[in-house]
Amino acid sequence: MSIRTVLSAARHAALAALLPAVGCVTVELPGGVPQPLVETVVHGELGAKILLVQIDGVISEEPEGASFFTAGESRVARLREELDRARDDAGIRALLVRINSPGGTVTASDIVYREILRFKEETDVPVVAHLMGIAASGGYYAAMAADHVVAQPTAVTGSIGVIFGSVNLAGLMEKVGVENQSLVSGPYKDAGSILRRMTPDERAQLQSVLDDMYQRFLSVVQQGRPELPAEAIGRLADGRIYSASQALEHGLVDELGDLTDAVAVAEDAAGLDSSRVITYHRPREYRKNLYSLESAADGFALGWRPEWRSLLPSSAFLYLWMPGSPQ
Repeated sequence: MSIRTVLSAARHAALAALLPAVGCVTVELPGGVPQPLVETVVHGELGAKILLVQIDGVISEEPEGASFFTAGESRVARLREELDRARDDAGIRALLVRINSPGGTVTASDIVYREILRFKEETDVPVVAHLMGIAASGGYYAAMAADHVVAQPTAVTGSIGVIFGSVNLAGLMEKVGVENQSLVSGPYKDAGSILRRMTPDERAQLQSVLDDMYQRFLSVVQQGRPELPAEAIGRLADGRIYSASQALEHGLVDELGDLTDAVAVAEDAAGLDSSRVITYHRPREYRKNLYSLESAADGFALGWRPEWRSLLPSSAFLYLWMPGSPQ
């Protein structure tokens, strides 16, 4: 018997002796579903509940935070799950939406807005939005579902508008001798393709779609800020960003304050003298206070969150403020 064989047998014998001492070992296989949400108090000790939900990073329908151990989940799906659970808890007296997002896709931003609005209408609880570092474009769009908007004094918000993200590689293709041979069923089927230059008719047609989405954004702001005349909203909605103090001056937010100030606003709106702020999270996600961030993949996430690079491999309509992205 060789020395290598003896050593291998010794290692296996040592492992067999160790396993009963440490107990059962469970291995999660790839693609496992996220664990059910659990509830944790992150602020306060007495009183009724205020639910804190967060909208962080780029708002997308695409799953994020996938790892070897678990499947990812989208921000849209997670928010829906949290609000569905909250509907069954009569002890929740207010909803606090913490937003730190540059926006995202048009559809995902609209879904988030509608889900918050639907929850407010079905439960008749007040909703307060708190704008963190960035709450721009689709992030501000989502905030319009709230009854009251509090902005961190250092927040950046606004960027009310739509962008159609696309690039044109035709010149590069010509230099390297690559030719576009795409076949289409109609003249507008590949409008916006990165493989060729856009025609004036295509540009006008895509602009008409973008304009419809822009009008939708304006109507959402009008519903969320009814005290602002439509003319004023039109002037403010030229795509520019605003500091928190500028947003307050223009009526885009209601007041400046930090997250504890937003909790106080929610308590006042719900008629509470005190409260316990709760959040829902996966069992392995860390929760300690109002500013704790979620880990999107049940504790084994790789820390990845989608950025404009993941949204722009092809053309897309976006409610997004991302000045570093290709225009």
